[in-house]
Amino acid sequence: MNIWQPEAGETLLSRTLVSFATGAATPVRGMRWFRDTERADIQHELPGWPEGPTFTPRSTGASLTRNFGKGSAIALGGIFMAALSAAGGNISSGSGSQSGSDTPDDPADEVKDFPVVWAAPGTVARTLPWQLDPARSSEKHYRTHAIVTDRRLVIVGFPYSKRNDKLINDEVLWEIPRSLISRVEPKPFKDGTDVKVVFSDDSWCRLRAVPDVKFTRYLLHPLALVPWSALAPAQQSTVEQFVATSDDPNPGTPFVTRRPCGHYRVELLSPSEVDSFFGLSENPLLMDAEGNEVELKDFHPDDF
Repeated sequence: MNIWQPEAGETLLSRTLVSFATGAATPVRGMRWFRDTERADIQHELPGWPEGPTFTPRSTGASLTRNFGKGSAIALGGIFMAALSAAGGNISSGSGSQSGSDTPDDPADEVKDFPVVWAAPGTVARTLPWQLDPARSSEKHYRTHAIVTDRRLVIVGFPYSKRNDKLINDEVLWEIPRSLISRVEPKPFKDGTDVKVVFSDDSWCRLRAVPDVKFTRYLLHPLALVPWSALAPAQQSTVEQFVATSDDPNPGTPFVTRRPCGHYRVELLSPSEVDSFFGLSENPLLMDAEGNEVELKDFHPDDF
């Protein structure tokens, strides 16, 4: 096993399954495109990318031939539903809704067209790895995870086998410092698991993250890590008790963030315990300024 680990002094915040998103509206269902700022197809310009299959969009009067992995949306949807059933149906999106929204945020990019890479020449989005594309890398045999730390965003990939889904052999495919990420935007249209990542040069990508809240939690708002010395004695005591009573035999070092709701999220991750679908399991605690535990169910996922 070769599981990706952070560098000394680097805080690992989350790890979750990601891929390029897939269109859900009828004209673009099961489709995705790679565009420049003039909406021209650029996938043949992306260095090292293997050839992808072609298709004709369902929109009336369209005549462009575009690339798409037939059946990839169905395959990913089947994987997601199976895992959701195994988890008892408790996966929620960053918007707090498992069903998403029937109203597109941007019809031009969600109904008429469905770009998952939008990039002028020389921009960050053109450097993304082709393994994120289900049309070129089947989730049945290969998985890609996004890893978020206090320093960077990393994409890793590893061969997948249903017979041994706990065997992780990470390969670093791509990474950028957090400073190159301008913002992330949850995109709730249809499934509610898509996330748009906008880079500092205005290029962007649209990813499907499962669940999306794990991907966005430490990217959606400015990161507010709270050092141990800044915690009140009562808060320190709460954290120590939380770690002491954890069922995890190999707990990592807890980290604390100040959430937009004003409370403090304590996270305990096991960096060596990675699931091929869910990534790193979360073991969180929410507390107030006095160190009192707060019921997680009382808060919106975006705030928590």
